[in-house]
Amino acid sequence: MSTLTDRPHTALLVVDVQNGVVAEAHDRDRVVATIAVLVERARAAGVPVVWVQHRADDLPAGSEPWQIVPELTRRDDEPLVHKTYGDSFEDTDLERVLADARVGRLVVTGAQTDACIRSTLHGGFTRGYDAVLVADAHTTEDLSAYGAPPPAQVIAHTNLYWGFQSAPGRTAGTVDAADVDFATTGTA
Repeated sequence: MSTLTDRPHTALLVVDVQNGVVAEAHDRDRVVATIAVLVERARAAGVPVVWVQHRADDLPAGSEPWQIVPELTRRDDEPLVHKTYGDSFEDTDLERVLADARVGRLVVTGAQTDACIRSTLHGGFTRGYDAVLVADAHTTEDLSAYGAPPPAQVIAHTNLYWGFQSAPGRTAGTVDAADVDFATTGTA
């Protein structure tokens, strides 16, 4: 029900699942494995997989921390969006990539929950996309030393509030990875 006209398709977004981003992430191995399963399921259903890769002072382009984790493999024909801001839409070609694929619905996975995931969800939603967060396929590092809640609480809170997000003409929500149904939201 996206407000974007003539955009009936869905894309799986894999946001910042990079060595330096998820090295110390909460439940890293399980989350990465869950994302890997979703990537394969999306591919099998003909749903575009869009990879987002962050660059920053501690993630210089081409460095080992900047690389996508070895458990995930991007295909050459899958779009790769490079970003320098939390919102994957900000100053990137993500909107063009999605428009070219006629995507109006985003299924969002990745890291970090309390930064790039939230920013990308809100960025997509305010731009007219339906935005679904995969509840068990995003993570963050422990920033409690800086006053943040423990990671499990950050993740739970994000799942809670995104499940109640609403706006005219758009849908939002959370879904467990096992319940993502690409067959009914693909490009066919």
